[in-house]
Amino acid sequence: MKRTVEVFSAGCPACDDAVKLVKETACPSCEVRVLDMNDPGVGARARELGIGTVPAVVVDGQLASCCQSGGPTVEGLRAAGVGVA
Repeated sequence: MKRTVEVFSAGCPACDDAVKLVKETACPSCEVRVLDMNDPGVGARARELGIGTVPAVVVDGQLASCCQSGGPTVEGLRAAGVGVA
């Protein structure tokens, strides 16, 4: 099943680590997009999704639970369907 994975990033070291983690965890059927929070359109989308801090990961339009109370983890990403074919 193809999944769209969006990583909201501000270009900070923690964000860079999150991008790397997502790319390492994603399976071939995952489409990973890195979105720059410095872009006003990206900031507006982040607000719509309820993102309050970055890095944040959204899978198929839903904020991953691991990003609601901390940063992304492999376990949290897998629970959201990242890397699960």
